Amino acid sequence: MAHLLGADSVSLTLGTRTLLDGVSLGVDDGDRIGVVGPNGAGKSTLLRVLAGRAAPDAGRVTSAGSFDVALLDQRDEMPARTTVRELVHGSAAEHTWASDPRSRSVHEGLLGDLDLEADVASLSGGQRRRAALAALLVGDHDVIALDEPTNHLDVEGVAWLADHLADRFGRAGSAKGALVVVTHDRWFLDAVCTRMWEVHDGVVDGYEGGYAAYVLARAERARTAAVTQEKRNNLLRKELAWLRRGAPARTSKPKFRLDAAAALIADEPPPRDQLELTRMATTRLGKDVLDLEDVTLAVGEGDDRRVLLQDVTWRLGPGDRYGVVGVNGAGKTSLLRLLGGRLQPVAGRVKRGKTIQVAELKQDVEDLDEVGGLRVVELIESEKRTVSVGGKELTASQLVERLGFSNDRARTLVRDLSGGERRRLQLLRLLVGEPNVLLLDEPTNDLDTDTLAALEDLLDGWPGTLIVVSHDRYLLERVCDRQVALLGDGTIRDLPGGVEQYLDLRRAGAGGAPSRAGDATDGGAATARAGAAPDADAPSAADVRAARKDIARIERRLAKIADLESRLHTRMAEQATDHTAVQGLDAELRTLAAERAELEEAWLEAAEVAG
Repeated sequence: MAHLLGADSVSLTLGTRTLLDGVSLGVDDGDRIGVVGPNGAGKSTLLRVLAGRAAPDAGRVTSAGSFDVALLDQRDEMPARTTVRELVHGSAAEHTWASDPRSRSVHEGLLGDLDLEADVASLSGGQRRRAALAALLVGDHDVIALDEPTNHLDVEGVAWLADHLADRFGRAGSAKGALVVVTHDRWFLDAVCTRMWEVHDGVVDGYEGGYAAYVLARAERARTAAVTQEKRNNLLRKELAWLRRGAPARTSKPKFRLDAAAALIADEPPPRDQLELTRMATTRLGKDVLDLEDVTLAVGEGDDRRVLLQDVTWRLGPGDRYGVVGVNGAGKTSLLRLLGGRLQPVAGRVKRGKTIQVAELKQDVEDLDEVGGLRVVELIESEKRTVSVGGKELTASQLVERLGFSNDRARTLVRDLSGGERRRLQLLRLLVGEPNVLLLDEPTNDLDTDTLAALEDLLDGWPGTLIVVSHDRYLLERVCDRQVALLGDGTIRDLPGGVEQYLDLRRAGAGGAPSRAGDATDGGAATARAGAAPDADAPSAADVRAARKDIARIERRLAKIADLESRLHTRMAEQATDHTAVQGLDAELRTLAAERAELEEAWLEAAEVAG
């Protein structure tokens, strides 16, 4: 493949932080490169350097011939008094761009709900972002660099963009320029990218394949590094043992040994990935959690009044884990506000269990503005000075260190934190309250992939009730047992087939055409029959997907049951002389055994469908 663009020993320092330190890399024709790394590591800076928007302190950006690099920056800087049409197409006549297949596709995918004559200054943040993305995609560029393009896109928009980019840059292997994209959306990275760059500690590590391949390769590198470190530790132990042997240490020969030990200690590699989300105590849930009973929810007044939910009944039990998807404007955030008690229904009622402790992660970080004058550790101390974790008492400073805040960042004012750091602080602030119901509104916003992995690990073992609104399919399919959709018709629709079924419903509602990634409502899709099989003898693709999700859910529950049974057996052994206690524990064991038998039968049925 032809070489298009490269960096030759590029270095760049901002303030006291070196973001790029002698980085050399290349972009070839046909490359689809995903860029990941911790917040603040320099991902956006790398894109700006490659696109010529920022000059390196040392080194140079190289290119083969004359060609252009188009960059979608995270900053929405648009010319004043410009219409959407002018932003996207400039002065081109309508018949010119309307006859172009690429332009028509971009219009359907990103601009279907926008007035082309509207001033861009009047658009919402999400609409401006889509207009800027559309303006870049309709152009004929050699290299496209996208910085967080999935921000403000719903699940349909992310799916459309993934298909568009994979087709444009050679789904079938034909080279059509190159793509470099910074994003935290793991599903998108796997669907689009064929190579990965990880930016960290001033360097860029390259990996072949998409996100899944990157995770596997990184794990293998970590394993190899651990083996090397173990060998190094063994050698260091031998040297130190020799030095402690006494009399020989006073001869002239140990000087070499002393130097060797000093060299080993000096070669200690710096620690990485010191990020951990800690599971704290959780208030015990009773049998009743949250019930919506014949609820009608509306927003706005007069002609602007919109009914989001109409006579909806939805019951949430202890340990339920729901993912919520839906079109923009259908009421996903309002649903969370209703469940959290910040919004009241116009009819019906929300029944709350007596023992529930609700914590809500809002979509923005404005709730930290009021405490911007506090330092990170001071904010957590104001919530709770010590927290019990695994039987140990941890201080606020120990907690923030586990969440990736170094000593200097822990003393930083909240208002001076980056977006990703503020998001992490929001999570920690919620968890120290020991909730048993978590409502998460777009929790992946501003979080890097390592933090997302830590969040998912935490949620995997979290025993409470969980409701997640997100466009991140990877997160939804990893941590939620079931998905529901708000389709804009006032109902909550169950999705046995998960996100893929939701996309099928939306396509059906749009007459089979690709759905646009904007604010929309969908009346027809709500009546589509989920999981309908075209062949009575063979399960449909939706049935297979649903069965596989059932298998994953059942296996998670079986693992939890095995853990509970082990604990009960231990307690029975400890209380063997207490007849009443043993009878109660035995009854719990029988209940778990009955549930396990039902789940195993359900697993076998799902496995037959999944194939």
